[in-house]
Amino acid sequence: MKPTTDRIRSALLALYRSIVFPTAESMRRWAFAAIVVNVGITVTGAAVRVTGSGLGCPTWPRCTPGSFVPARIDTHAPLNMAIEFGNRLLSFLVLAVAAACVVAAWRLGRGERGRPGPVQPGQGRPVLLRLALLQPAGVVVQALWGGLVVHSMLNPVTVSVHFLFSIGMTAAAVVLFARASEGDAPAQRLVHKDIRTLGYVLVAAAFTLLLAGVVVTGTGPHSGDEAASRFGFDIQTVVRLHTDVAYVVVGLTFALLFALHVTDSPGRARRAALVLLGVELSQGVVGYVQYFLAVPAALVLLHVLGAALVWICALRVVFLMRTRGPAPVPAAEQPELHHAGV
Repeated sequence: MKPTTDRIRSALLALYRSIVFPTAESMRRWAFAAIVVNVGITVTGAAVRVTGSGLGCPTWPRCTPGSFVPARIDTHAPLNMAIEFGNRLLSFLVLAVAAACVVAAWRLGRGERGRPGPVQPGQGRPVLLRLALLQPAGVVVQALWGGLVVHSMLNPVTVSVHFLFSIGMTAAAVVLFARASEGDAPAQRLVHKDIRTLGYVLVAAAFTLLLAGVVVTGTGPHSGDEAASRFGFDIQTVVRLHTDVAYVVVGLTFALLFALHVTDSPGRARRAALVLLGVELSQGVVGYVQYFLAVPAALVLLHVLGAALVWICALRVVFLMRTRGPAPVPAAEQPELHHAGV
């Protein structure tokens, strides 16, 4: 029992130190954690919808009238209430990670300012703090918008925007991860400017694909509750539109990968583009299978996960096509400075 206790204590201490005494590496880890939890709550939000639990907690901010936790009411099944309430609880995990990102970015920015001597490289990266602050701000916006989703009885417009907010928070976390992994020098292209432009077009196309996807979702069978309304579009038409945009995204990705290869661009960018293409093709397989199997719930969740991964990978490719130099090392990570009495 004692070794287990010691391991738990060591893990908690390491977690504490990664926030209060952050390094460049621990900042990147917290940014990565923000990506993971934002994708996670996006997928669990889809689980709420496909299980018909969207109004499992029929009120907001309370779950049921007069109670912040699920209380038995005849109009809602306990399982649906538990699923919706569980998704609400996950917001606190997202908030906790967001708070850790903010504290770590703030502490990393302060560096060794309390020590005598000149300010050393790595002390003061306000860009990281500004990016980190987007995470708790996003959680607050999402929570308030979630109330609107409930009060609108899962109107497909409010549900769609709810998903897009999650995509936005994921993008902010990806940017935080990228900026924590590099320096603050002016951005320099590592590829031809036309290839970089193609990367931007690809990201725009990927976002358009997400928009088309939420229209399909708002038109399709998984509304979240029998009382929820739907978009009045023809499902076959919006599915074809979504598929056409997906073909454009795959075509742009193949063109980008080819351009990176023939111009002997950095290996990291080429590998990232190849990963993106693989994710897109896998997502396409899932999409076709779920369509021909009448949109089973499990495949919907997998498709939502794939959509988030396509978005993340597209953003990652763009960041790897330029450089801002290596990430500055805080004074706390520079032994020679301490040996010199700084």
